[in-house]
Amino acid sequence: MRKIDRIAIDEYGIPGVVLMENAGRKVAEIVCTELGECVCGKAIAVFVGKGNNGGDGLVAARHLLNRGADVRIFLLANPDEIKGDAAINFAIFKKMSKNIYHVYQQNGVNIVKVSLLNTDLIIDAIYGTGFRGRVDEKVSRIIQLINDSNVPVVSVDIPSGLEADTGRLSNICVKADTTVTFGLPKLGLVIEKGLDVVGKLKVVDISIPKALLNSEDLNKHILDSDMIRSWIPKRKLDAHKGNFGRVLIVAGSKGMTGAALITAKACLRAGAGLVTLAVPEQIHSIVSAKAPEIITYPLLDTEEGTVSEGALQEILDKVDNDKIDVLAVGPGLSLNDETITLVTGLLKKIKIPLILDADGLNALAGNLEILKDSTAPIVITPHPGEMARLLGVSTAEVQQKRLDITMRYAKEWGVTLLLKGARTLIASPDGMLYINSTGNPGMATAGSGDVLTGIITGFVAQGLSMHHAAAAGAYLHGMAGDKGSAELGQNALMAGDILNYLPVCMKEVLGY
Repeated sequence: MRKIDRIAIDEYGIPGVVLMENAGRKVAEIVCTELGECVCGKAIAVFVGKGNNGGDGLVAARHLLNRGADVRIFLLANPDEIKGDAAINFAIFKKMSKNIYHVYQQNGVNIVKVSLLNTDLIIDAIYGTGFRGRVDEKVSRIIQLINDSNVPVVSVDIPSGLEADTGRLSNICVKADTTVTFGLPKLGLVIEKGLDVVGKLKVVDISIPKALLNSEDLNKHILDSDMIRSWIPKRKLDAHKGNFGRVLIVAGSKGMTGAALITAKACLRAGAGLVTLAVPEQIHSIVSAKAPEIITYPLLDTEEGTVSEGALQEILDKVDNDKIDVLAVGPGLSLNDETITLVTGLLKKIKIPLILDADGLNALAGNLEILKDSTAPIVITPHPGEMARLLGVSTAEVQQKRLDITMRYAKEWGVTLLLKGARTLIASPDGMLYINSTGNPGMATAGSGDVLTGIITGFVAQGLSMHHAAAAGAYLHGMAGDKGSAELGQNALMAGDILNYLPVCMKEVLGY
C-alpha cells in the first residue's frame, strides 16, 4: 500500500492531502453508522499521533464536528512534530475547535481518564502502517485506558500497536471494535494477532486508481468466492468421468481405515472423475465394503497392517497402467519403517502431481533433501506441529512466524505449502501467497485434514494448478466447516459433517 500510495501521488498526480481527505471522510461516515447515523451531541474522543494516520483522524474529526458531534482531540505528539498533510489538517482543526488536549503534558493521562467516562466512541489514529516494535510507555498507558474504557473503538487503517506487515504486536495494542482500512487490507489485519484486535474489518475506497489495486504485481491475496469460481472450470454438456481426472490415493493402515475413506470420499465430492484408494491388504475388505463409489486396490503390507516398501513398484505400475493424473499419499499411513521407505521411494520416482499429507509428511522429517530433489509438482499440507517436526523447531516457533515460514519454505523446497491454522496460508514456489478467510476452531477435529487432502487432490485432478487447487480446497473446506458449525455448533463438529456440507458450499460458490 505504501508503494501504491506513492505511485498514486507521484505518477497519477493525486495529491496526498486528497487521499487523506478521502480516508478521513470514510472514517467519519463509518463512525456515523456505528453511532446510528445521527452524531449530533455525541461525545467522540480522537487519539492522534504525529504521522499521516493522525492526519486521517483529524480529517474524520473535522467532518464529525461539522455534523454536530462533541469532538475532542487527544494529541500524542508535540505539535511541531506534525508535518506535511497531517499538519495542514491539524491547522484547520485548531481554527474550528479549541478541544485539543496534549496528552504529553503533566496532567494529560488524568484528562483522558476523566474524558473517557463521558465518551460515546473513540477513534484510534495514533500509529499507522509504518509502526514497528514496541509502543512507548506513555502511549501504552493511553492504549490501556482505551482498552479498559468499554467504549466502542474505531481504528484508522490499523489498530495502533499492530505491525502491518507481520500481524505481530510486542507489548500492547488497541483492541478495535471496527477497523477502517484504505484501498486494500494489510497483512497484519488478517493474520496472527491481528485477528484478535481488528474487530470488524471494513476496506474502503479512497480514490486510488483501480489499475493499481488490481495490479498483477500484487502477490498476496485474501481468498473469496469470486476468486475460487474463476479457477474451477464449468463442466461441458458432453463431459464424461475421464475428463475430470484419475486419482490414486495411497492411505490407511490397520486401525486407520477412516482416514483413507474420508480422503477418497472428499476427493469424489470435489469433483474427481475416478478415484482409486490403495490400502494395505489386511484392511482392503473393510474399506471396499464401505466405499461403493470408490475403486479399491490392495497393496503388499507388513505384519503390522501398514503398506510395505515392497508395494513401491506396484504403485508405480498402477500410476502408469491406469494413466493416473494425481497421487495423494499419507492419511492414516503410519510411521512404520517400511512405510517410510515406501514414501521416500515414491518421492524419488513419481513424476505426476503429488499431494503429501499427514504421515506422508512425517516420513520426511530429517530427510528433506528428498523433497527438494523431487521432480514432481507437490502440495504439502502440514499443521503447525507437523511443520515443526519437519523443521526441527517448536510448534510455538512456527506459530510466531507463520507467514515467513510458509513463504520461505515453499520457495526453498520448491512446493506449494499449505500451513493449516487460523487463517490457513498457501504459498507457491514463485512467491504467490493466498490467505484463507474461512474456517473456525470447531474444525480442529480428527479427520478434518483428510477431508482437505481429498478436496485438493480432486481439484488437481480436474486441471487446477497446484497452488489454485490448494487455495480453493482450503477455502471450500473452511466454508463447509463454517456452515457445519453454524448448524451444529463448534464443539459437536466432526470431519464427516465438513464432508457433508461441502456440496452445498460448492453449489453456492460455483453457482450451479
